[in-house]
Amino acid sequence: MKQIILIIASLLFSTLFYDQHLGLNLLLFSILTIGLLYAFNHKSFQRRFLWFYSLAYLITAILVFTIHSNLAVIANVVAFVTLVGAVSRQKTAIYVNWINGIYTSIAGLFHRNFEVDESQNKVDWKKDIDVLQWAKLIGIPLLFVILFIVLYKNGNPIFNEWVSKINFDFINLQWILFSILGYYLLSNISAPISVEPVTSIDVSTSNTLSRPDSITELSSEEVEKQLKKESHLGTTLIGLLNALILIFIVTDVLFLVSDDTSSASALSSQVHNGINTLIASIIVAIVIILYVFRGNLNFYAKNGTLKHLTYLWIFLNIVLIVLIAIKNQNYITAFGLTYKRIGVHIYILMAFMGLVTTFMKVINVKNLLFLFRTNTQIAFVILMLCSAVNWDKIITIYNLKYANSYDIEYLISLSDQNAAPLHALKNTVTISEDAKQRITKKLERYIRRLNENNWQEYTAAHFKEDYKIPQRP
Repeated sequence: MKQIILIIASLLFSTLFYDQHLGLNLLLFSILTIGLLYAFNHKSFQRRFLWFYSLAYLITAILVFTIHSNLAVIANVVAFVTLVGAVSRQKTAIYVNWINGIYTSIAGLFHRNFEVDESQNKVDWKKDIDVLQWAKLIGIPLLFVILFIVLYKNGNPIFNEWVSKINFDFINLQWILFSILGYYLLSNISAPISVEPVTSIDVSTSNTLSRPDSITELSSEEVEKQLKKESHLGTTLIGLLNALILIFIVTDVLFLVSDDTSSASALSSQVHNGINTLIASIIVAIVIILYVFRGNLNFYAKNGTLKHLTYLWIFLNIVLIVLIAIKNQNYITAFGLTYKRIGVHIYILMAFMGLVTTFMKVINVKNLLFLFRTNTQIAFVILMLCSAVNWDKIITIYNLKYANSYDIEYLISLSDQNAAPLHALKNTVTISEDAKQRITKKLERYIRRLNENNWQEYTAAHFKEDYKIPQRP
């Protein structure tokens, strides 16, 4: 029964995607995927978080249908491997779900149908699959049928005429191969695989840093002396870094209140240099904090000064983040939105979350795995949220309505998702007639492509009144 379902699903896969662009087909495939995973792994879906991942996957498919952006497609793929990986094992970190999901999608069928003989370091077919028998059952009869057809053709002109009239042009070999690919993918994910020992290690490892055995007796003079030296070193280092970053912040504030921020070159230089400084400083800050609080110092009774200096340093790094965000926003207000400037804001958000989780690691005595687990979850949520925004449309409307200046060539070069708002606003701004004509042509090309799409490629744009051929003046 399972094989029949998979064959039917693979034919649907080929019908949806063969020689088609993404659109409605991805939404239907997402529904099909969730249905297959539930049908073959219904016990796993008793866990609530699987329904959360299923909902996230379905929402990203809806976003592909409504927004139809590359970011929504990427989010859909990430949500797909996350859901598949989550089915394979419960209580695993999201990065383990990614590993399991990718491995299952690529090699799940082979993994299930091979078994490893560790004593002989060999990989053998599972005993219940007789490959040689199947090869004989298909190959030998097919070979003799072809042989006798050739012999009979030469022996009987009528039979030869009948065989010659058989036309196999209706068979699309590429479509068949695509269906086989769909069967392979769906068969892979029908029974998700846990990659070992990564999965087991993740499940068995806590987020809390374990208390080392060497510190259980603090009366030991040697241990006390070593911890005191490490504490002094960490206090001196982070104290000096606090003073340095404080001086940097003061100079940055002086720049913000100066008149130099009115020029594009000054703002651009400050934002780009600032983000490079931010990247380097945040990475170094987190590495230093992780090194200082890697073990025994977390449990040292006299680490209060060191911890307070660390908290101060994290706070000052957050202040640095805020200053970079202000400069980037000033840049956007003056010269408009671009993907790079939006990317700076997103990175600033991720850097802020990285510092917050580092603070949580220090104050709650967590280990490095806690940081990795938490930040990968945050990255997943940020990706889902960003994919829900039509950035091309936002950039176009903001630049033409609110920015002090803008680059019309940049707006025209964006994807077709901004074709309608760009055309609607072209007469409200001062641009050349050539630019207006190219904007109109861009919308016409987009509408023409929409009209040529098959039903599998339908998106929300096919049902909007905005996408009609505009009348030329």
